[in-house]
Amino acid sequence: MATLTVWKFPTAEGAQTAVQTLEDLQRKELIQVHDAATVSWEEGRKKPKTQQLRGMTGAGALGGAFWGMLFGLIFFIPLLGLAIGAGMGALMGSMTDVGIDDAFIKRMRAEIQPGTSALFLLSTGAVVDKVKDAFDGQDIVLVESNLSTEQEDKLREVFAEEDAPLPTA
Repeated sequence: MATLTVWKFPTAEGAQTAVQTLEDLQRKELIQVHDAATVSWEEGRKKPKTQQLRGMTGAGALGGAFWGMLFGLIFFIPLLGLAIGAGMGALMGSMTDVGIDDAFIKRMRAEIQPGTSALFLLSTGAVVDKVKDAFDGQDIVLVESNLSTEQEDKLREVFAEEDAPLPTA
């Protein structure tokens, strides 16, 4: 079973620093990263910068279409108005099918604000005590949603059709 975890940091640079720690943990086989992306929202910017972490993900990566849709729901959609409301309802239904519900979207929208960053991670096989020790001393808020094997398969099915690039700011 894969775990979708969101790690929030109190600075715009925090997620990038965490990526280095995560890469080290993966090299030591203390976690298996299936897919990951970062969000960095600098003070004074209207929207965050997003980036998929392609270099550390495996063959089962979800791809840019998934991250683009997720980040679109969290950060960009409220700015687009009602013109796309019906399509968003269908998209939210698909996301709920894979374990990402409206409460998750609203919580991420509330927590990730200008001056913060986040690491979104789909992983398995974490040696929890070693991972915890590696991040000891870093100011991190963890928000996680455990995905069942069925939800993970559905997620891959929904987003495997097209690998669209992530929106960038």
